[in-house]
Amino acid sequence: MKANLYPTAHSFAHERRYGFEFAGARDLPETKADHAALMRDGYVIIERLLDAKTCDAIRTETRRLLGAPGRNQFEGFKTQRLYNVLAKTRAFDDLIDHPSLLALLDHLFEPNYLLSQAQAINITPGEDAQQLHFDDSFYKIPRPRPALAASVIWAIDEFTPENGATDIVPGSHSWDAETFPTREQSIPCVMPAGSMVVFLGTLWHGGGANRTTRDRLAFTNQYCAPWLRTQENFFLEVPRETTRTLRPTIQSLMGYSVYPPFMGMVDSMHPKRVLDSD
Repeated sequence: MKANLYPTAHSFAHERRYGFEFAGARDLPETKADHAALMRDGYVIIERLLDAKTCDAIRTETRRLLGAPGRNQFEGFKTQRLYNVLAKTRAFDDLIDHPSLLALLDHLFEPNYLLSQAQAINITPGEDAQQLHFDDSFYKIPRPRPALAASVIWAIDEFTPENGATDIVPGSHSWDAETFPTREQSIPCVMPAGSMVVFLGTLWHGGGANRTTRDRLAFTNQYCAPWLRTQENFFLEVPRETTRTLRPTIQSLMGYSVYPPFMGMVDSMHPKRVLDSD
């Protein structure tokens, strides 16, 4: 439940100019059922949100930008990762603020929640399974607890049990700190290209092994409560001139927003004032 703890619209000077952008929950017809599944199982798969043409365009752009494989076992020695995507391409913008995704996140977090990180992940043939982990473990609040973050993985290529589909452990989002999963408890997150899986930051999961002869491309974005530190520092990563061209929803997710009464301010004012200045 979201507590009604926000100040009135006349409490602060920066509100009068920019507002807190408290949009109502962006419900879609399927949001209630998707949210119920997410809270029950720790994850929900929503299929075929992107068409084949969009996936093809993302593949082409990602191939242009991908570099060397990972630097350690967790990143994957046969896995290519593309970081700082907002500064490099507009190919993923629609996946970051997709309406079906934001409708779910609106029911998880207080308004003005944040994008924590975004990256493309290409698992190439011969990659081993990634160790199981949960994504908001760096927030040092003991389990069991509500999720402080949520993760999204978009299947740009089809996810199969053989090509590195993410392994998830259903129900593990509610486990305590003394309970650890085995690989046998996991199931592959099988979904067609253009689909997304959304899971809570406390859900145990890990990338699967790629036992095929083809790459498996995905895009993953993570979000966190508006009062937490994000994994990426978007203010330093993304040039201001680039940020000005982005949609207001993405600007807000990057941190050009305020968590009441003034977290995120710049010189006592709303941070979007910086974007409006010369």
